[in-house]
Amino acid sequence: MDSIAESYRLDNNVVIVTGGSSGIGFGCAKFLSGMGAKVVIFDLKNIENNQPNSNDRNSIKYLYCDVTSENSCQQAVASVKSEFGRIDALVNCAGVIKRKTVVDLEVAEWDLVIDVGLKGVYLVAKYVIPVMAENGGGSIVNIGSGWGIKGGPMAAAYCAAKGGVVNLTRAMAIDHGPQNIRVNCVCPGDVDTPLFRDEAVQLGKDLEQWLIESADRPINRVGEPVDVAKAVYFLVSNLSPWISGATLVVDGGGIA
Repeated sequence: MDSIAESYRLDNNVVIVTGGSSGIGFGCAKFLSGMGAKVVIFDLKNIENNQPNSNDRNSIKYLYCDVTSENSCQQAVASVKSEFGRIDALVNCAGVIKRKTVVDLEVAEWDLVIDVGLKGVYLVAKYVIPVMAENGGGSIVNIGSGWGIKGGPMAAAYCAAKGGVVNLTRAMAIDHGPQNIRVNCVCPGDVDTPLFRDEAVQLGKDLEQWLIESADRPINRVGEPVDVAKAVYFLVSNLSPWISGATLVVDGGGIA
């Protein structure tokens, strides 16, 4: 049994996680590091209060990257290639949300949500995929949302961005499967993160009531970052060698 478990570890794999300084991204970074990966977090800010524990510090590295900037993405990916010589997996997790209708959204807010959540997936993948291909392949996991599959209230730009991520995932899987690059999408439901708590502020909701309302689903709780991280690990690892172009919903049955 130990030998089977060892075969699915990520020892010496180099994994990039965008938006990894907090929330789901940081949860993925910690979990993948714990499975042996060398994780590089791309973010605008350092990990700050989410410092890895002592076991993770040697395997989690932070690089400044603005995923809305082509030059920043190109430089960050080049830095990873220069240091490690390879990239085995990419987790596109960077995202922002503005809880507004199309009428209330400012154009700048629309642009921000689409640029971070959708354009960022394209830009980082644009420079990661050639590195993966040089080394025989890899795995990309794009973080979508349940609202990328069905609509949600007062989140027009976010729904548009995440819907785009879901279908971009399929297109990338078709284009890059011949290079032995698998591309899949994980669509979380409500997960207790700083971004999720900020939604309560945007909507003027009481936080405790917000958490109670959000837990109303078949598995009666709000998700934790590790719930999503485990699904991401499954799709990054050799546990899923023939899965590509798939969308995996991780939401406690919320949209069942």
